[in-house]
Amino acid sequence: MNNQEYTDMKIIAHIRTDFVTKFGIPRQSGLIESLEGTIIFEPEYRNQDAFRGLDGFSHIWLIWRFSEIVRDTWSPMVRPPRLGGTQKMGVFATRSPFRPNAIGLSSVKLNRIEQHAEFGPVLHISGADLLDNTPIFDIKPYLPYTDSHTDAAGGFTESHVYRELDVHFPPEWLNLIPEKKREALIGVLSHDPRPHYQNDPERIYGFEFDRFNIKFRVENDTVCICSVSPQ
Repeated sequence: MNNQEYTDMKIIAHIRTDFVTKFGIPRQSGLIESLEGTIIFEPEYRNQDAFRGLDGFSHIWLIWRFSEIVRDTWSPMVRPPRLGGTQKMGVFATRSPFRPNAIGLSSVKLNRIEQHAEFGPVLHISGADLLDNTPIFDIKPYLPYTDSHTDAAGGFTESHVYRELDVHFPPEWLNLIPEKKREALIGVLSHDPRPHYQNDPERIYGFEFDRFNIKFRVENDTVCICSVSPQ
């Protein structure tokens, strides 16, 4: 067996999203389809021929790097947020970023391909669970006849189903958010971005979304917006 460490992975693009910090990012791709993003390719990969036929696919796979969680060591056991951060599971039974290789895999919707005057082909996507400026290693088409398994088992995730929260967003705060961003932000909040092991109704959480600082608390399964302030 060849134990050589491969170091020839090339960054082909970066994604632009509304998340400048990890807090608030959906735990899986596809949960909030109203979350939009754009993929801008590095100059070497802006060749139009590389995209021929891609516009015929509705969804694509993104292979990317956990750019903010790269470290030299790894752990065989992790604490999945789905289990409240209190139980351990094998790293290969989870999608934890703390892996031998800090690689992520996301399925996103391909909305359109723009032919940009400066950046060449730009992909407009939705449903991503990535931090702004995350490096992309590769893109592959999603194939419904092989990539979708209706009889698939979800392991330990099937016994811990979390329902969406109600969101109380006072108009004076909501009106500060651009209209085209509101549905996505409410979707993020309804999926409860808090760590699952925290349930203090008085605790105020905050995260950055687009150009705004969002502060909220959760009481009785309702997200209550405390303030919205521009960056």
